[in-house]
Amino acid sequence: MFNLFLVELTWNMPLLLCVIGMAVLYGLSLNRLPDIKLYHKQPRFFFLSLGLLYVTIGSPLTTISHLSFSLHMMQMSILYFIIPPLLLVGIPNQLFQRIRKTAIAGRIGKWILTPKIALIIFAVMFLMYHLPVVLHVFTQNPFVHNGYIYLLFLLSFSMWWPIVSPDPKQRLGDGQKKQYVFLSGVLLMPACLLFVISALLDGANNPFLTQITALLCMPSQSISIHILPTPFNTKYDQAMAGFLMLGIHKMSLMATARLGADRSDTQIEKGDS
Repeated sequence: MFNLFLVELTWNMPLLLCVIGMAVLYGLSLNRLPDIKLYHKQPRFFFLSLGLLYVTIGSPLTTISHLSFSLHMMQMSILYFIIPPLLLVGIPNQLFQRIRKTAIAGRIGKWILTPKIALIIFAVMFLMYHLPVVLHVFTQNPFVHNGYIYLLFLLSFSMWWPIVSPDPKQRLGDGQKKQYVFLSGVLLMPACLLFVISALLDGANNPFLTQITALLCMPSQSISIHILPTPFNTKYDQAMAGFLMLGIHKMSLMATARLGADRSDTQIEKGDS
């Protein structure tokens, strides 16, 4: 039997307006490109990434995901391992070259880290994010928590860049790509294993982590963290969280390689209806 809880499940309207604005701007930009149309595959990937972004961090699912370790890790995995490569695949090379020539892009480019450094920093920060001490700090400082999430999101784009960059010249060759993919898996492994090891050591559950995770997005006076059935927030849920992240990351690497890592934009568009 589910326990009842009272919590306001809201939609993030400012984020929705931003997503719609990005979609409109993207569509208008494509109108100036003679070879790319809205019904082609690349725009579909771009719009799909925007839709996933809003569902992941702007819908009531954001709140619900913090009721369970596995649901939370699924949300994080979609945010960092699926949305960035989809969005990058959806940017045609012609459009990227035009953006690259703007003054704003030039200023931003000076602050972008190299992919390997971004990958290492992301892996360390992602591991730290799920340490109890760090989570406790985030419950006391929502501003710091949000800033941490946004920084990880930005780093994830640099992390995926050498695999699925809009510019074919900046993509790694097959040999280098395999090495980079292997390095990515190794560096992200500790964060995945954290939940598995925690499940084995903490027995049936980890009340400290469960309470903190729930409080990240929900007021303590309005929620029961035991709303979900028995398998959730138990050692099985914690272990499943680690395996879910490993699986999603691996599948995303494989799918991204097929979609755009070793193809030119014209190759991606072949077979469009």
